[in-house]
Amino acid sequence: MRTIKHLRWWIIGLVTLGTVLNYLARSTLSVAAPTLQAEFSMSTEEYSWVVLAFQASYTVMQTVAGSVLDALGTRLGFFLFAVGWALANMAHAFAVGWPSLALFRGLLGATEAAAIPAGAKAVSEWFPPRERPLATSGFQMGTSLGNMIAPPLVAFCILWWGWQEAFLVTGALSLAWAALWWFGYRTPAQHKRLSAEERAYIELGRSRDDLADKPATRKEVLRSRGFWAIALPRFLAEPAWQTFNFFIPLYLVAVWKLDLKAIALWAWLPFLAADFGSLAAGLLPPWLMRRGASLVTSRKVTMTLGAVCMIGPACIGLAGSPGMAIALFCVGGFAHQLLNGALVTLGSDLFDSRTVATATGMAGSAAWIGGMLFTFAIGKSADLFGYNPLFVALAALDLLAAAVLWGLLRKRPEDRLPGLPPGA
Repeated sequence: MRTIKHLRWWIIGLVTLGTVLNYLARSTLSVAAPTLQAEFSMSTEEYSWVVLAFQASYTVMQTVAGSVLDALGTRLGFFLFAVGWALANMAHAFAVGWPSLALFRGLLGATEAAAIPAGAKAVSEWFPPRERPLATSGFQMGTSLGNMIAPPLVAFCILWWGWQEAFLVTGALSLAWAALWWFGYRTPAQHKRLSAEERAYIELGRSRDDLADKPATRKEVLRSRGFWAIALPRFLAEPAWQTFNFFIPLYLVAVWKLDLKAIALWAWLPFLAADFGSLAAGLLPPWLMRRGASLVTSRKVTMTLGAVCMIGPACIGLAGSPGMAIALFCVGGFAHQLLNGALVTLGSDLFDSRTVATATGMAGSAAWIGGMLFTFAIGKSADLFGYNPLFVALAALDLLAAAVLWGLLRKRPEDRLPGLPPGA
């Protein structure tokens, strides 16, 4: 069988496409929210309960999904979860009120929880540490692309056919990808299209550059300082991304009185900016390492720059137009994906490939607990006090997350890569 040149990058492209469709499915609701609020006479608080149903099941299942992926393997595990989220998303079309919508949303959250742990596991299997930031940024860009595609695609479906068809179309696309994944993914040891030279390059890079003494069991992961150095910052930083995902359309309607066509025109832009943040998260750490930074320090500096940039969306309350508000959301999208890319890459760096999905899933559960608590706060306070204080709080939480990362993940001798001077 003919080999494929640079197959590892084709593999990450396949992971990225799956992430795009995963986030397209979950973002369908946020774009359809104004329509569904009118259809089901939902208040903002009732809508927040629908969002919380997704977040609660996603939070619990991130840890479970990570363990399932480590037990079943990336190929079978991700395939089963992809089929599950495709069918759960299509089931939204049969909702008759906000309680049934919340039920289907919970099923979607439970099945979509595998996407980020699966991506991290694929990166750990296919890439040496020096290339992991760029590979991680690749599938992280899928999260933004999915959110970016959702406003025009979902608005088109609603305007031409109806809100039910929006869920059926986005779910069917995920179902098609699941089949593509099943036939296209194997580990490097099993893939017949991988050349001997590329296999040797992957194995040599992993043996030479990987950090020493990685936790190899769930108990070791939970006891490690590195896990909490990732989990706690993700707990603090995730509320920003979930607010952008679930509440930008509602904010534009509530504050600026935009209609569905205007939302389709504007609401995808923050996620385009987030793509550039993901790309920066892949390019900046290698640049820092070439200038003497250690592997871990390069991730920490990248995360901190993202946290500082979150000051931009904290100023949304000062915006004098919807265009300025969207511009500040764009700064926030860039900032979050920059810092989150660094944190997700750290999971691949600090944990063994046998436990990386479990560790990433548990850190993801911590992140989604933070997002869920903040969504509850939005549901309780947005109608009373507006969105502006909430945006300020998001920036403060991200800056605190950066401080926690630096405090918990201190420099160690094994953090250095070969060829770097001592103390780098």
